[in-house]
Amino acid sequence: MIRLGLRARVTTAFAVGALLLSASMALVSYELTRRTLLDERERTVLRAAYYDAAVVRIGLDTDNPDVAEALRALDTGTSRRALLHLNGKWYGRAADNGSTAAIPPRLRELVMAGEPAVQRIRVDDQPVMLVGVPLSESAEFYEIASLRELEQTFQVLALALTAVAIMVAGSGAALGWYATRHGLRPLTAVADAAERIAAGDFTTRLTPDTDPDLTRLSTSFNRMVDELARRIDRDRRFAADVSHELRSPLQTLAAAASVLSRRRENQDQRTATAARLVADEIDRFQQLVNDLLDLARSDQPVHREPVDMDELARQACRDRNLSESMVQLDEDTPATWQVDQRRVAQVLANLLDNAERYGAGPVLVRFSRDGDTGVIEVDDEGPGVPVEDRKAIFDRFVRGRAANYRGGGDGTGLGLALVAQHAAAHGGDASVSDRPEGGARFRITLPGSVT
Repeated sequence: MIRLGLRARVTTAFAVGALLLSASMALVSYELTRRTLLDERERTVLRAAYYDAAVVRIGLDTDNPDVAEALRALDTGTSRRALLHLNGKWYGRAADNGSTAAIPPRLRELVMAGEPAVQRIRVDDQPVMLVGVPLSESAEFYEIASLRELEQTFQVLALALTAVAIMVAGSGAALGWYATRHGLRPLTAVADAAERIAAGDFTTRLTPDTDPDLTRLSTSFNRMVDELARRIDRDRRFAADVSHELRSPLQTLAAAASVLSRRRENQDQRTATAARLVADEIDRFQQLVNDLLDLARSDQPVHREPVDMDELARQACRDRNLSESMVQLDEDTPATWQVDQRRVAQVLANLLDNAERYGAGPVLVRFSRDGDTGVIEVDDEGPGVPVEDRKAIFDRFVRGRAANYRGGGDGTGLGLALVAQHAAAHGGDASVSDRPEGGARFRITLPGSVT
């Protein structure tokens, strides 16, 4: 079941409310107008019928009455028809001789009993008003008035009121959308601020005086961000301080391990193996400390400058004794980008090291562009990365198959975390997918780096 959002629900409520209100008003207006027009038309038809009946009565009140002449003397126009029932015979104009069947028996009984009668009926699917007036014991006068024009008026009125109801409903929906748009604007600002904070911008704050009703929310939000920024900064300083303090004893251990390595020929096999393991672990420990220091410095502002990406990638390949021919620059992509050289150099180094360590070696370093966004892709020919691990692989201290795996291999588990951190500092992101020919493809985006 699809659940509508708050804006959609409020807009729908406004539209339904406006439709119900306008429909009710339209029905009431239609019924009042209909009754008023019908009553007015009935009074008009009655006056005309009684007048015509009086004219016919005068025409018949002679020694030799001429019924046809009396009926022709009536000014009925095209909307009324006159009929006379005299001494059991029906009289009418030439065009009205077939109208006697339209007179209901009940109405004839009332008129023959000496009571005037009025009834609205349909003749040939057309609405008419029938008026019966008794003239004498042997004569009754009937007049049929067409209501066709009045029915057309009702139809036009119904269409107009329906159109008005639809327009009012649309206006209600527009008003609801406008009200929710402005009503939710403070919440949208909170959501935008939360997204920027999640992306690492801890300088984001809400303006408390934007909306008096949301002052408490803005103040609490800013206080929360301040506390979060202080805690993250405290943790980052702690990591940096610890890493920095570890450098001195590590250098001492590295010097001692170097001495042991140089004297390996004077040691027995077990001692030499132990010395080699100690030296390897010290090297790994030093790399871990360096990565921790880089993570601690990752919150520093990005210093963009013109950088020759092609040469930067080739130098990274030369440092690792890799073939420079794997570096590829797309035709429509300039070689010089506006990036932080230190960060991008570490991105390339970590991706190449990761491909060598876990991906059977890199096969391609490709630079391309997507508008003003620079794209770096590093392909390897290893087993690839399972779909369920493609997000967790950029977390800290993650190596191997699953996110909770620690240890194994000679990496620190911070290389790809640094890659993602440096990409985010440029406003981009890091992702991994399958290489068409097999293996993994790591993709880094750097918005605003290509002009």
